[in-house]
Amino acid sequence: MAFTQSVEANGAKIPLLGLGTWDVRGRNCVSQVAQALKLGYRHVDTAQAYENEAEVGEGIRKSGVKRDAIFLTTKVSHTNFRADALERSVEESLAKLKLPHIDLLLLHWPNPSVQLKETIGALCKMKTRGLARHVGVSNFTVKLLDEAVRLSSEPIVNNQIELHPYLDASKVIAACKRHGISVTAYCPIARGRVHGDIVLEKIGKARKHAKSAVQVALRYLVQQGIIVVPRTNNPERLKENAAIFDFELSKAEMDEIRALASPKGRVVSVSWAPDWD
Repeated sequence: MAFTQSVEANGAKIPLLGLGTWDVRGRNCVSQVAQALKLGYRHVDTAQAYENEAEVGEGIRKSGVKRDAIFLTTKVSHTNFRADALERSVEESLAKLKLPHIDLLLLHWPNPSVQLKETIGALCKMKTRGLARHVGVSNFTVKLLDEAVRLSSEPIVNNQIELHPYLDASKVIAACKRHGISVTAYCPIARGRVHGDIVLEKIGKARKHAKSAVQVALRYLVQQGIIVVPRTNNPERLKENAAIFDFELSKAEMDEIRALASPKGRVVSVSWAPDWD
């Protein structure tokens, strides 16, 4: 059974549940992608920086699921933001994937050393060339998001950001809503930090739910219309991560989880990150 619940944003229809593939490599990546798609996942997320696009493409082919039933996201590395480098890198990504197009092409991280106008122009060209069906950004702040929308000749459909119960990203989420842009949460279980969380465990063990802390954390996001792309190296976790559409959190439970968040709750730290909102 396919997990087909989705969100629509500026012409794109994106499945709420996706498979994250950061740090999943080699044959394990191939098998995880194939297994996830066989289970019913219809959204796969990768990136040039993950160095596994070839394996993701192979996993898609091994799954037996038709290409047009799958929503595939990849991201352009911030080191490829010059116009010629961006175009060349996307062609290389497609060659590795062995696919004719990408469903959603994102700019992975902001790069202040390249004018955003040049990068956005090159990104939009990938859509007009038919190499990407939709375009978007990742790790963009409110200011950068506003600028990207202003500069883009094509609709920006998504901003992929770190997001989980411990991080307050309300300012960026509000900016996305203002522009009609969807939000994808990477690290939605805070790189495993939600395991054993007292609040999430308590909510999950409620008689009406009988869910794990991980499932509660993921449900908290998708219930807000936020796309989640949890990553796992464990085939058994694929089923657990997908079992989030058969229960609903109450307003009181949502508020209790929301209270866990703070602006300092990040688990991802890189030297090239922007000044967060």
